[in-house]
Amino acid sequence: MNYILFDGASRNALLPFTYTRPVAEIRIGILTIREKWEQYLGYTTSTVTEEYLSEKFPMVELAENIMINATYLPSEQLVAAIKNLKPEQAIFCNDEPIAFYVKEGQEVDFETYEVLAYDADVFTVQHTWDIFSKNKQAIADDFKLLTKDRVSQPIPESNNIIAPENIFIEEGATLEFTTLNASKGPIYIGKDAEIMEGSMIRGPFALCDRAVVKMGAKIYGGTTIGVHSKVGGEINNSVIFGCSNKGHDGYMGNSVIGEWCNLGADTNTSNLKNNYAEVRLWNYEAESFTKTGLQFCGLMMGDHSKCGINTMFNTGTVVGVNANIFGTGFPRNFVPSYSWGGSAGFTTYLTKKAFEVAKVVMARRKVEFTKQEEQILEHIFEDTRQWRKSYEK
Repeated sequence: MNYILFDGASRNALLPFTYTRPVAEIRIGILTIREKWEQYLGYTTSTVTEEYLSEKFPMVELAENIMINATYLPSEQLVAAIKNLKPEQAIFCNDEPIAFYVKEGQEVDFETYEVLAYDADVFTVQHTWDIFSKNKQAIADDFKLLTKDRVSQPIPESNNIIAPENIFIEEGATLEFTTLNASKGPIYIGKDAEIMEGSMIRGPFALCDRAVVKMGAKIYGGTTIGVHSKVGGEINNSVIFGCSNKGHDGYMGNSVIGEWCNLGADTNTSNLKNNYAEVRLWNYEAESFTKTGLQFCGLMMGDHSKCGINTMFNTGTVVGVNANIFGTGFPRNFVPSYSWGGSAGFTTYLTKKAFEVAKVVMARRKVEFTKQEEQILEHIFEDTRQWRKSYEK
């Protein structure tokens, strides 16, 4: 069977992260959503997403296909139900399709389908804050999936360990003179990852392949450091997708950081309002700040964005794609894509300058800044112009 992941109705609620990727490429837990589905299904998958992303993330359609809503994360029960789908059948949760069977070239009309109600518990990612608020459970689920019937690399004796049975170290990882406390949740250390001496880490925690925790870092549970990222300082319940740096002191809590981002030394994110009130977050669909239902919520930063040393982010700040933030004081709670400046005001960060930086940054990870990537980012520049209208000529 051919399996295709589609973005679903929550795609816009997951901006700015879905400006540059399908929903399936969001990392939560140890793996991306796509990687989870492929592990459970035993098959590779392709994607239905926005047209401007489709060249980078193409759909592969065969004679018979099952479409899966990528905002739903897999479980053994859900995957079994999906694998049993027959032609003209669909699985729904309330009024939203989870999965449906479709033949090549078929126009889908659910009025003609047999709808199978799915009443079991589901794990969904429908808002940006779900990525960090549900990350503890996602790490635990992925840990079981990835370590089943496998043996960890030995833990070096120099480390101070609590609950070693909940720690898994992949081949090539290095760690010496660290403190790892897995009594509250598992700790996963990926291939060729490194935890430098003096670091203190409490699970659930995931350090993905080739990622680095720098000396003396303090990391609390529910945190994922994505592939090829570097982190230092103090981090709590946050997710970094990959290839990004928070390499120095400063606090980051209840936050989500995309790819190719850099947080300058002593950057701090507030995650709690002084009056302890519910946090409101910028909503691209509503074009306003809307309630999250959360008391703790920090920074949502889209791909390729950067901030200078000593940057201070207010509680519940959303930064778009390719923003460059610097200067004293707090920038506003919503920084549009391709913004250049800070609390003193913003101008437009022109694509020519932004792409020059992207080429250099990506080359440091030995990744080419391709024409395809440039076209995607050009599209985002035009698509987000409306948010910059106050200072763009």
